[in-house]
Amino acid sequence: MLELSVLRVLCETLAARIAAARLDPDRGDVAEKIVIVGVFVVLAITVGALITKAVTGDATSIAKTISGAAH
Repeated sequence: MLELSVLRVLCETLAARIAAARLDPDRGDVAEKIVIVGVFVVLAITVGALITKAVTGDATSIAKTISGAAH
């Protein structure tokens, strides 16, 4: 019987916490903000990679042009 009373107390505590969480409008904002920041990080990395690829490609092209002009 002791286990049942402990289980009942745990269930009542959980129900009270869930009810309190539903009343607090600021809960859940952290997860949403983490997802948004994650999306912006992925976009920044993608843009950085594209810029690096473009600059590297142009530098290689310029280097070939300069070395071809010297001959």
